[in-house]
Amino acid sequence: MQRKLAAILAADVVGYSRLMEIDEADTVVRLGSTRENLIDPKISAHNGRVVKLIGDGELIEFPSVVDAVRCAVEIQQAMAECNEELPADKRLEFRIGVNLGDVIVEGQDIYGDGVNVAARLEELADPGGVLISGTAFDHVERKLDYGFDFVGERQVKNIEKPVRLYRIRLGNHDRTTAANARARRHRPRLWIPAAAAALALAAGSVVFWNGFRAPPRELASRTRMEFPLPDRPSIAVLPFTNLSGEAGQQHFADGMTDSLITDLSKSADLFVVARNSTFAYQGKTVAVSQVAEELGVRYVLEGSVQRAGDRLRVNAQLVDALTGGHVWADRFDGNVADVFGVQDAFVTKIVEALKVNLTGNERMEIARGRTDSLRAKEAFDEGWGLYLRFNAKDNAAAVAPLKRAIQLDPDYGRAYAALALVYFRIEDYAWHEEVLFRDDDYVWNQQYGAPPKVAMYRALEHLENATRYPTALGYTAQALAHLRFGRADDARREAGRAIELDPNDPEAQIVMAWALTTSGKPSEAMSFVEKALRLNPNFPSHYVLAHGVALFAANDLEQAEEVFDQGAKMNPNATALMPPFASVLAGLGRRDEARRKLLNWRPETNQAALEDLARDYKFPIRWAPEHKAVRERLLDGVRAAALPLDMTVSSLTAELKLGDPASRRIAAKRLGWFGPAAAEAVPALVMLLEDVEVREEAVQSLRKIGPGAKAAVPALVAMEHESFIGSHAKDALKEIRGY
Repeated sequence: MQRKLAAILAADVVGYSRLMEIDEADTVVRLGSTRENLIDPKISAHNGRVVKLIGDGELIEFPSVVDAVRCAVEIQQAMAECNEELPADKRLEFRIGVNLGDVIVEGQDIYGDGVNVAARLEELADPGGVLISGTAFDHVERKLDYGFDFVGERQVKNIEKPVRLYRIRLGNHDRTTAANARARRHRPRLWIPAAAAALALAAGSVVFWNGFRAPPRELASRTRMEFPLPDRPSIAVLPFTNLSGEAGQQHFADGMTDSLITDLSKSADLFVVARNSTFAYQGKTVAVSQVAEELGVRYVLEGSVQRAGDRLRVNAQLVDALTGGHVWADRFDGNVADVFGVQDAFVTKIVEALKVNLTGNERMEIARGRTDSLRAKEAFDEGWGLYLRFNAKDNAAAVAPLKRAIQLDPDYGRAYAALALVYFRIEDYAWHEEVLFRDDDYVWNQQYGAPPKVAMYRALEHLENATRYPTALGYTAQALAHLRFGRADDARREAGRAIELDPNDPEAQIVMAWALTTSGKPSEAMSFVEKALRLNPNFPSHYVLAHGVALFAANDLEQAEEVFDQGAKMNPNATALMPPFASVLAGLGRRDEARRKLLNWRPETNQAALEDLARDYKFPIRWAPEHKAVRERLLDGVRAAALPLDMTVSSLTAELKLGDPASRRIAAKRLGWFGPAAAEAVPALVMLLEDVEVREEAVQSLRKIGPGAKAAVPALVAMEHESFIGSHAKDALKEIRGY
């Protein structure tokens, strides 16, 4: 613990709450301009350092108590001049206290008795006056020619011994008055910008409290918002700054942020931006107004976390970006073990400040997602952060900390659900190799060859445990499991539960979109995609996948192409987008581009291998049985994209008339991959219906061509009642007739 002797100046505005009640925006502008144009230059001139801004208050450190007292006097003299030019209801008056004492240093912050005494003196000072402690007086009495009045000794809060108090006489002491007169003649009238800003509400000169980054110079504007403001209080929680001085504590700070986002998102009366979008600002110096405008929110929560052993300090503030006002601010000093209580208290105070009530069910859901083990929470936070990065390496690395969280708390429902999601992703994107050396489950694979579906087994195992400790995340994971097996109705039910419990979770919105798309309702799915994109403007690539495939299912290939193209440009490493992107391009007849997308997916692949990869490609989501043709169309597009460019509908039609039955079967099957674009091949395919060895492939291709194959209807009707082929003929007739 580092200690030092420091001169501390504490100041705040008299009657600030009353001024804010009269005209909040005007008061914020005037205070900001006054700080920028009058107070800050004087602090700098006297070698001071602003430690922190606390709403309307300010804490400043000086290396010399002489400098501190001089600065205090000059500020009050300048404010007196400024106020002379303003009407009574526009005047800002400060109380200032100055102390010389011992302080404790932690990073850029200071605290201890030296600070506490200065704060108490400021509370006791007269409006427009300066009150100093006995220790400060002893050092400046012979060095500054001001008039001092001994006020007496006072017992102040949290200080054991009484404090001697001295009031500085301002304006009625000979030397002070002379100095004041000289200042009037020679000092630039710095109050003019402040007064002008107060009267004109010049937002460009605003400076309001921001204890964690450089103060923004302007308020957020509704007209500059990237998105319209929601019809309920909207909030973005920025990553809490790690002031611990240890990189290893970053997980703890991130976990604090993530927990607040998770808990606040349970309220249906709030709009809470997702973690991915707010963490994009981590480590950056940005104005609150910029964050608000880019994310489309009115309120921004920011804070800092400082941990030293078992001790913890958390600062937080909630800013109204449209007015610059501080809706709420608080600080916690205590034991790390109390972190859960701190989160609860902060959530309660935030929702109260925004005039929102948490329902009993919402509070219950917040509690159900928690653990009583601090170590388990830290492990979960680490693993969840890795999972959200959406790449093979970090996804694999998430396994160990999430398993550790479960070992530390076997009842941790969110950890089971998160681990299930990690394993699902391993299976879905074939990220097995990344797990080989990180998970004991895969030692067998390493020794004996191709991996069995261990990832799927593990996912279902952890999902079963998650159902014993239900949470919104658990229901989201269950919905994803149903989608993998084509149970769209079950997926919709579970996704609905997840949204009910966590209406601000974009992952639940995306899962509901998938459930609707695979139920044959892609247009309805789009509204849930839009909600997810709004909740998470810096969305991950799997949102692009859900968006593009919903458009594909709705036969809007042009718009699907735009979505995939933008997603690929936003994240060139999102290779999982390439196969469906290629399918869309193939459907648009842009096979050259489609082929390039597949080669982005699997670089340096020869023709034969590319066709094999396309043929074996498995899309992770399955449609309901009555809508499986959409998934089939998606896979056919991938296969068409992999064909040599000189293999066209015309060349394949020619092959139907040549070669052996095996060659004709292959040609007939490939024609089906082109879908409606293969309509010119219908006469040749109808001829093949008489060829027993090729007729099945011909019927399937006619079905995929759809209404363009009406010429085949008589022949297919004649086949309806035949065994085996008859059922295929009936399916083809339904597609061709459009019902």
